[in-house]
Amino acid sequence: MTAAAEPVANPAMDLPLAGVRVIDAVPGVLGALGRFLGELGAEVIRIEPSGGAADRAAGPRVAGVSLPFVAANLGKATCPIDLPADMPALLDLAREADILLEAGLPGIDAAALAAAAPRLVHVAITDFGDIGPWRDWRASDAVLHALTGGLSRSGLPGRPPLIPPGQLTYETAVAHIAVATLGAFIRTLRSGEGDRLDVSLIEAAMQALDPGFGLNGSAQSGVPSWKMPRGRTDERFRYPILPCADGFVRLCVLAPRQWRQMHAWMGAPAAFAGPEWDRLMTRYKSPDLLPAITAFFADKTRAEIEAEAAARGIPAAGLLDLGEAIATPQMTARGAFVPVEIAPGVSLPFPAGALTIDGARAAPAARYPLPVCTAFAAPRPSYAPPPAADYPLAGIRVLDMGVIVVGGESGRLLADLGADVIKVENAAFPDGQRQSRDDDPVSLTFAAGHRNKRGLSIDLKSPRGKALFLDLVREADVLLSNFKPGTLAGLGFDAATLAAANPRLVTVNSSAYGATGPWSSRLGYGPLVRASAGLTKQWTYPGEPDSFADGITVYPDHVAGRIGTAGALALLIRRMRTGHGGNVSVSQAEVMLGHKAAEIAALAAIAAGLQLDTPETAENWLLPCAGDDEWCAVSVRHAADRAAIATLVGGNDRAAAECWARALPPDQVMAQLQTAGVPAGMMVRVVDLPELPAYRALGTFREATHPLLPAPFQVEGALTRFARVPPPDQRPAPRIGEDSVAVLKDWLALDDAAIAPLLADKIIEQAA
Repeated sequence: MTAAAEPVANPAMDLPLAGVRVIDAVPGVLGALGRFLGELGAEVIRIEPSGGAADRAAGPRVAGVSLPFVAANLGKATCPIDLPADMPALLDLAREADILLEAGLPGIDAAALAAAAPRLVHVAITDFGDIGPWRDWRASDAVLHALTGGLSRSGLPGRPPLIPPGQLTYETAVAHIAVATLGAFIRTLRSGEGDRLDVSLIEAAMQALDPGFGLNGSAQSGVPSWKMPRGRTDERFRYPILPCADGFVRLCVLAPRQWRQMHAWMGAPAAFAGPEWDRLMTRYKSPDLLPAITAFFADKTRAEIEAEAAARGIPAAGLLDLGEAIATPQMTARGAFVPVEIAPGVSLPFPAGALTIDGARAAPAARYPLPVCTAFAAPRPSYAPPPAADYPLAGIRVLDMGVIVVGGESGRLLADLGADVIKVENAAFPDGQRQSRDDDPVSLTFAAGHRNKRGLSIDLKSPRGKALFLDLVREADVLLSNFKPGTLAGLGFDAATLAAANPRLVTVNSSAYGATGPWSSRLGYGPLVRASAGLTKQWTYPGEPDSFADGITVYPDHVAGRIGTAGALALLIRRMRTGHGGNVSVSQAEVMLGHKAAEIAALAAIAAGLQLDTPETAENWLLPCAGDDEWCAVSVRHAADRAAIATLVGGNDRAAAECWARALPPDQVMAQLQTAGVPAGMMVRVVDLPELPAYRALGTFREATHPLLPAPFQVEGALTRFARVPPPDQRPAPRIGEDSVAVLKDWLALDDAAIAPLLADKIIEQAA
């Protein structure tokens, strides 16, 4: 790739949310929601008390400036408002706004707000929703991991569970809330009616990080998380991490062709030469294979292994730390981080934006301190929306070429918002998510994650199939894909061809490392992205740097899918004012590194010899409870929490809390701590989630059926609780080509006589 092809921020670009006005009253990590909308072009005014919000003092800090605050608020302006006294000022601002984001804003008068600004999309974020038995409880990242089923799957067999690094539940929830927010805003543009979204963090985090009842990684072969063993399973054999001359490398050798290349690279040892080694389970169960590969790698560096593996089409990645990750040739070439002057003469790297729009990076305004602004400055644009409809995307047509998790999620989210989503496949190249280790006719994860779509089987290698597909493109609004960069162009559908066929088309593509740069052609399974983005080295037990335990997570697939979906919704909004489509590109590695923004800035500060001030931070405890492998996660935030714990258990240290918890079941430990005002959550297994009273009250899950499966199964419910958007439909996931004929009739108005030769020549196939 040439330097000119890299995504560089373009100040003159027409960002999709230009003219959209957002009031942001969301503190802390979740402030990234407003920052993300700002990256897409919205004018974002953060309101905070006149003396400054509490999160301005959050650590770590350099030169008195909070790095997490900078990471969450770049690109915004700030407006001092003291509620409830300044409620009239907030109402004046709301009358000119499109969206209000708030998370339990003290002193807000919601009724007055709705009366003053009836077209406003009011996004109200709470920890556990505004209904149900947990509505007044307090959350933390550790508590959300515990109560969403993630903690029960994190760690190694026979060991305590392992709280994942960072603030992943909050960081991933941001993208989920963005999708819901933009969906509601599109409905408002179509109907003239505002909306109120009751967003619970526990549901947003569950769906966007590691949903137990949604799509899983391909290596699970269609077996959903809720059918896995009760205890933590040893998943290291799936994506093995092996020592080499200068560290560790991870392999994702899944397909038979990948294994054959690995076997040849090793010198074709006879011990692994039989055809049975093409099967994953043969390799997984072998006690000899990984030691043999380890011996083969012993004298090779990470870079040497990566280079040779790439030449042979073998998925491999060296394990990097965060400092190495942002300094790779890929991140450097793409300009993934930019310097921000946070104090006079003090510049540190911060993310340059999660999306590339029309080939240029959609970056936040790299300015600090935030400018003071008491009114919106951007002119309100004029839109030409489709007719009013209950669902935001009613009448929108989507060609979904996405595969496995990232692509599957994007299409399903658009379908849940009312779009007509066509799952494009071919019997010779089915979505790997369809395979089922249980030999079910359709995997449970596919059935859950591809609901509400229709199925089209088309031969995209034949000239007639290509021409037919371009006819469909001409009628489409959105095209989704997450192939390796260049795959669509190789089929004859490069960006210029697609744009010529349909200038109104919105295209979304997601890849491991981005569409440009020296790593753009790398095979990029999620585990490899985690390895090269620095997360795998962090997801270990304290003091045990080789106790890697990230094998079960699907992160960043679900959140990357949501970021791409938000980009698609933003471009559909832009199309309402310009008439033109556009392209969104997502780099999964950059998504992950963006979630580490404050930590990366802190590392850069240390490397530059700057003084890093780290105030007291929350301490997470895992308390063993009565029963077999039962635990409760507790976040001790400050002295008040320690005092509350001391009153409850007779001591304010972990030892006293552990002694007290061992005699009680985890639900009682959780309830008593929460009653005392301390964030706590029992470790819940995925299979038990739907029966918890809080989830039942929220309507988090619902029962679904599929004609090819013998029994009903649980799936996630709506994106969130909208006041006006109806719950999603629940049509079964399609078989390959189940709706081919119907799609051609609906989209292209072809009759039976025109379709018959396409069927006879297998240009399309129709499932029986």
